[in-house]
Amino acid sequence: MIAGMYEQDFAAYMIFGLILNFVFSILFGVYLSKNIGMQEMIESKGDKQQSLLVSMSLFIPYAKMLITLYRVTILQLYFLNKGYSHKEFWIYMTNEKQENH
Repeated sequence: MIAGMYEQDFAAYMIFGLILNFVFSILFGVYLSKNIGMQEMIESKGDKQQSLLVSMSLFIPYAKMLITLYRVTILQLYFLNKGYSHKEFWIYMTNEKQENH
């Protein structure tokens, strides 16, 4: 037993969580590309690497989906509600923090 459930049930939860993650990620990507534009996204994408915690979350059921929903929440509450654009959110998510000199 893993986490109080049989291995087959745990594997099913993991697979369903991954499917939900891909659905949410694809829909979020389509939403951003519709509001920013594919060419603009390609040109403004930085080289920021995902943290190890985000990469490891693939092995925890629903964790990756929750991270995607967290990013959607950040977009809505911090960026759009404060008057920032979708492009500024994209730059924030894909670029390393730049120091002001």
